[in-house]
This record gives sequence, structure tokens and C-alpha cells, in this order.
Amino acid sequence: MNKGGYSKFIKPFVYGIDLLIVSSTSYFLLSQSIVDIVVIILFWIVLSFLISIYAIYRFTKLIKIISLFFRQTILLTLLICTYYYFKETIIPKESIINFFLILLVSIIGWRVFLFIFFKKYRIITGSNNIYTVIIGDNVSTKKLAYFFDNSPEYGYRFKGFFSNSNSSDKKGTIEESFDYILDKNINEVYCSIKELSDDQIKDYIRFCEANMKVLKFIPDDKELFSKDLQLDYYDVSPIISLRKIPLEDPIKYLFKRTFDIIFSSLVIVFLLSWLIPIIALLIKLESKGAVFFKQYRYGADFDLFLCYKFRSMTPNKESDSTQASKNDARVTRIGKFIRRTSLDELPQFFNVLFGEMSVVGPRPLLMSHTEDYKDKISKFMVRHNVKPGITGLAQVSGYRGNIASDSDMQNRVRYDIFYIENWSLLLDINIIIQTIMNVFKGEEKAY
Repeated sequence: MNKGGYSKFIKPFVYGIDLLIVSSTSYFLLSQSIVDIVVIILFWIVLSFLISIYAIYRFTKLIKIISLFFRQTILLTLLICTYYYFKETIIPKESIINFFLILLVSIIGWRVFLFIFFKKYRIITGSNNIYTVIIGDNVSTKKLAYFFDNSPEYGYRFKGFFSNSNSSDKKGTIEESFDYILDKNINEVYCSIKELSDDQIKDYIRFCEANMKVLKFIPDDKELFSKDLQLDYYDVSPIISLRKIPLEDPIKYLFKRTFDIIFSSLVIVFLLSWLIPIIALLIKLESKGAVFFKQYRYGADFDLFLCYKFRSMTPNKESDSTQASKNDARVTRIGKFIRRTSLDELPQFFNVLFGEMSVVGPRPLLMSHTEDYKDKISKFMVRHNVKPGITGLAQVSGYRGNIASDSDMQNRVRYDIFYIENWSLLLDINIIIQTIMNVFKGEEKAY
């Protein structure tokens, strides 16, 4: 095993299997021409560099891996169609469709198998490990240590803290860490920026570079919610900046908007067309008032829009400032049901169709909550860089319903920021599936 617990043969073997799948699928479904197959392989290689599909690490989530290879397969198929078009060679559309589907299933199936295999392999054999130490002793470093100790499938082996604090948990002081790293052949060093001076950071950079150790930094998560930083070069000067928002890319925004239009149209035609009269009748039979509840919320670019819902409360003056709580007397009997199953949110598909909302995104908050928290929570306003959603990552992660404390809002914002900075169409689909499952289960916090 080489440095970091990786076999030097693993990556070439994996790449070779990928190319074998691509070439064999091309041979049996598209063309037996060697030239054509070489061109397709070159397309795959070029795309792999542009999309960075091989920038996959042991901590990369499975959903990310699937998303990368899904995108790669789509783009490869489009390039192949373009290639044959300019070559003036007619390929039956059935062959193209079969090629896409079989390659997609084969390559993703192989990658999912590999992902699961290595996790099981590390647990069963105790090999393919990376040995780590953490410099610093605070909340952020303890969270990382907990991950190392409780996720053996990722193959990290945590050896201890080093800090100049008086903590009893530490292995030694910062000064003692250098000898320990060399003596115990530590592979990766994680430094808490919060606890190190500029000179100490420079010392670790020089030490790790000289001894070929991987050095990583832990930000204070109270100050920085985003996990990803982007390294750019202005001439030869390195500049670190916050990761760009994917939906600022016009192509990605177009994909999401197209998906929103198609999905919302299907829901309106095949579900709301018959469900609205039923729910409207039940609402009217129980209490007086409008069927639909309309309320101003802040959307993308902090613009106001009217958010639609089925009315679930008796008409009251507190609806614009006070969220529903458990056993809230304002909520009607039919209101309890449609709120618990999230059916009250369905009219928002009209907001999606009109372009005011998205199917998935940060949930639009009461105006009063937005005013209260926009200056209180760091990066709160980043939520308004994208359209609000009917459902979102925070909601399927357990943060929906009444906001009882500042920490509730802070956790929602964490998930919202993560979603905004890591958006993909596959992530949207995953959130929609989880939301549908929650509708059938009923949600405990849906008051």
C-alpha cells in the first residue's frame, strides 16, 4: 500500500474498467469501427477532465458519484450524436437510446458496487486506512474526531488531538505533534484555524510539504457554513474564495427551470385538477372563509410574491406574524390533516409554474421571521440568491414546522446554504422522493 493507504493499482484498474464498459457498449450498440470507438473513448476522457468525474474521494457521497456519472453519460451521448451527424452516418435512434440506457446503468451500477465494496472492505479487513491527527481542541475538532471514530467504513483512523489547551483528551502539545506525526507515520493532519497563529500555520505548511503529509484546515463552523472553498490563481498569486453558486450558471438554471415547469404542470393536470375540488369542499363545509390562503413572502433577489396554500386555519389576524404551534386552536380539523400530510402546500405548484418558486429550494419564511433573522444569522441572506421551494433539504432533514429557537433557524440556514452551493438535478430528485415518503408517513413537526 502506498501513502494514505491506497494501492497504486486501484485507480488505474478502476479507470480501465470504466473505459472497457464504454468501449464494449459502443462496439455492441453503435459501431464496430476501431476509429469510432477510439473517438468515443477520447470523448469520455476529455469530458472526465472537464467534469472532474474522477475527483472522487473516500468521503465523497454516493449521490455525488451518481450525479457525476449521470452527467458524463448524457454529455457523452450528445457528443456521439454530434459526431455521427457531421460524419453523415445514420445511427438508428433506438441504438442511441439503448446505448445511453445500458451505459448509464452499467457505469453507475459498477460505481455503486465499488463504493459499497470499499466501505465493506475497510470494515472487514481493517486495511486501506488513512491515519490522522487533529491540531486543536474545540467543538469543530471534536465533531471531526467523532466522524473519524464512528465511520470506520471511510477508512480514517484517528490517533489523537494536539493542543496547547489544558484538555485531558489531548495527546500532546502543538510542539510535540511534529515528532509524533513522523514517528507514527501519520498520513493527514487536520488543523483548526481557530487555534493556530499565522506563524504556526506556516510551520505546519512547511513541515507537511517537506515530509509529504496531507494538510487540511478546519474552519470555525459558526463563522463559515460552506464546506467548499475554491482556489483560483490571479497570475501566480493564489486566491481562495467561496464556492460559486451552481444555479448562477445559465445552463444549470435552464435545466432546473425546465424541470420545474414540467413537474409542476404534471402535478396541476393529473393531481390538482381533481384534488382541489375535494379539499375545497371539505374546507368550506367546516368553516367560513376562502379556500386558498395567500401571504406575501420574500423570494429570489428578496422580491415579494404571494405564496398560495390551502387554508388550514380559521381566519385570524396573527397569521402573518405567528406560526402554527402544536395543538394550535386556530387550526381546523381538515387543516390538521392537510398540514400533517403537506397537502396544504400543493397550490404552490402554481407559484412554481408562474416562476415565483421552484419545486425544491429554501422554504420561504414568514416576513416577520426574515426581518428578525436577516441581521442575526451569518449568510442568512444567501437563501435569497435562488428561488424558494415547495420542499427543501432542511425540511427532509428534520427541520420543518415551528421555529422555537435561534438554533432551529441556524440549522435550517446551514442546510439551505449547503443545498445552494451543492445543487444538482439529482439532489432535487432525491429531495422530492424523500418528501413524497414523508407525505405518506406524516410528519411529526407539521403542526
